[in-house]
Amino acid sequence: MNLYSQKNMGIKGLVESGYLNSIPPEYVFPSNLNDLEVEEVPTVDFSQLTAGTPDERSKAIQVIGKACREWGFFMVINHSMPRRLMDEMLNVGERFFDLAEEEKQDHAGKELFDPIRCGTGFNNGLGNVFLWRDYLKVHVHPHFHAPHKPADFRETSEEYCKKARDVAEELLKGISKSLGQEENYIHKKMDVESGSQLLVMNLYPPCPRPELVMGMPPHSDHGILTLLMQNDVCGLQILHNGKWVPVNPPPYSFLVNTGDHMEILTNGRYESVVHQVVVNSNATRMTIATGHGPPLGAIISPAAELVDSENHPPKYQGMKYRDYIELQQTNQLEGKSCLDRVRI
Repeated sequence: MNLYSQKNMGIKGLVESGYLNSIPPEYVFPSNLNDLEVEEVPTVDFSQLTAGTPDERSKAIQVIGKACREWGFFMVINHSMPRRLMDEMLNVGERFFDLAEEEKQDHAGKELFDPIRCGTGFNNGLGNVFLWRDYLKVHVHPHFHAPHKPADFRETSEEYCKKARDVAEELLKGISKSLGQEENYIHKKMDVESGSQLLVMNLYPPCPRPELVMGMPPHSDHGILTLLMQNDVCGLQILHNGKWVPVNPPPYSFLVNTGDHMEILTNGRYESVVHQVVVNSNATRMTIATGHGPPLGAIISPAAELVDSENHPPKYQGMKYRDYIELQQTNQLEGKSCLDRVRI
């Protein structure tokens, strides 16, 4: 089977085809063996942030600030997303990936900003990057889009994405307060109400030699915040103090990481986190991510309130959000390589 056929059928199709006698060389990474460090990941109790006593809210904001400064990552429990809806979203995602390849190809998407795109790897195998991952990417805000199959995809995803925005907006209020600003500070600076939201479904099928491949290589996300939930299969690792920390979240929690544009806006006070995804030989991992960012046409630069010429000079040059995404998505993923291009 040639590479073109492999990429057209996706990783799921490749695994289920019976043709997979060995790992295709295009998918082999030189090494993904890294030093692992088991650490307790910061956890935010959402109910204390939004409905707790003044003291509980203050403590929750402190936890968020410390997590953003030291990790760029935290888990969220006791949030407002119904468990029923999280289960339904995973179910509808599984059924999308179970569609026949020709049905999924209706949404293959040729252009970066097409409303709906599905494929394999990273943008269908950009350059030399071939990843053990199938994906579906849907722009859901400010204009909502959805695949026409499965039939209930639109209704389920529209409800889910609206509630995910609600969670993200409350977290951004806490982050704003942790910066010493009023709670709607980031909302106003990033025009969150009119901002972009991208729904990303990732499928990581089991691999007979998981040590040879990567689900996603080390990278940081564009945007402000990414909220991610998963099925009961782990695989996310975050880079903390030079060590890879495996993330093992409690059921029905959200995994939240700060993006490059949070780092730019805060002038480096809160850094985006580098993370990667490893796969396994036994089970399929599935994740549902919503990426939250400013409007595509917004130019994002360090906030004036967080810059001073003596102690905190500006560290990043301004760039239109759309141009930043295009820069990241048309080059190979490698740590913070895209963010490095806008450093002063």
